[in-house]
Amino acid sequence: MRWAPFELDPESGGGDFVESMHLLAFSDQSAPSAISIFVYLANKDMGQKSFANSDGDLLIVPQNFPLTIRTEFGTMFVRPNEIAVVQQGMRFSVDFGIQEWGRPVSFARGYILEIKGNHFELPYLGPIGANGLANPRDFQVPTAWVEKEHLEKPYEIMIKFQNELFKTTQKGTPYNVAAWFGNYVPFKYDLGKFVCVNSVSVDHPDPSIFTVLTCPLPGKPGTALADFVIFPPRWECAQDTFRPPYYHRNCMTEFMALIKGQYQAKGRAFAPGGASLHQSMIPHGPDKECFEAASSQDTSTPKRVADNTMSFMFETSLTLKLTNWARHENVDQDYHKCWRGL
Repeated sequence: MRWAPFELDPESGGGDFVESMHLLAFSDQSAPSAISIFVYLANKDMGQKSFANSDGDLLIVPQNFPLTIRTEFGTMFVRPNEIAVVQQGMRFSVDFGIQEWGRPVSFARGYILEIKGNHFELPYLGPIGANGLANPRDFQVPTAWVEKEHLEKPYEIMIKFQNELFKTTQKGTPYNVAAWFGNYVPFKYDLGKFVCVNSVSVDHPDPSIFTVLTCPLPGKPGTALADFVIFPPRWECAQDTFRPPYYHRNCMTEFMALIKGQYQAKGRAFAPGGASLHQSMIPHGPDKECFEAASSQDTSTPKRVADNTMSFMFETSLTLKLTNWARHENVDQDYHKCWRGL
């Protein structure tokens, strides 16, 4: 299944980060471990509103516009091509400042992966050793900050609990922590700092070599509740090899989207701001155009791929169910045609 770029419905009037979250797909929410995937289409700042997710952690991927995340630990400015993780129970607000930027962007778009039952961690590197992929030194955490101008002003507090939203008000900002210590904190990461690992001889390593963060599935060692994977600019140099991602069926469910550029194995119909979803054991792979070009490619010389491009994948061992909104919003009814003639 594939979606064209998600657009803000002009009749809706838009909303802030929380109001504009559209649920696309979700696993069994009654299970101890679960995930949900959202897209946000926002055109307003949260202002004197604060949100906390009691259900799990949120991984946020801005696509077309930067965002400022105010948290109890400090602020994070997150640009497209960066990600942020706000963990369970942390209060935060998202501001875009669209009017102040003066750019021809009418709304901010991005993706959210929610995980329940565990937390993100760096993948086990095994024979890679101590360095490679996403290095710990490149993750950034906020510095303590107090929102002094709102110390006495009322704040609306929103809590998501068991997938329901509860609201109350409090006197004064929740962002009043003058100092903190510990390791349970929000953080951000620049995807441009990812250190790629790949074959320098023949064939393909598994796509797990592109894992930025993983969330292990409790009780099943070696199985991921969710992986966050990227396909960044890199060199390809495998000889006598079909270099693009090969045709396959996978025990994992793959939700993929494009932040910018054009993905190697798909045409322009897979555009920034859209998405695709391949459920467990559904065969998929490069389109006809990519197959024909790669099949006649000279593999005796290295080649750059994905320059000025960044695509990513939310991957899970769970089966996902689509919402009614996802089944009807900007669905590409001709997706299957990209494989005709193969």
